[in-house]
Amino acid sequence: MSLSLITTAVLRAAEEAGDPAVPPWVVGAIALGILLALLLGLIAFGGGREHS
Repeated sequence: MSLSLITTAVLRAAEEAGDPAVPPWVVGAIALGILLALLLGLIAFGGGREHS
């Protein structure tokens, strides 16, 4: 497939799409929660280690 054909298909799909099934702020909140959980895990894992 050529790039112009893919671009046309994506633009057409975006124009025909209605309201999203999941609001964008929900996706953002979930992503933020995952990142904060990973940050807390990193801090907990490295909390007792000596600095080099």
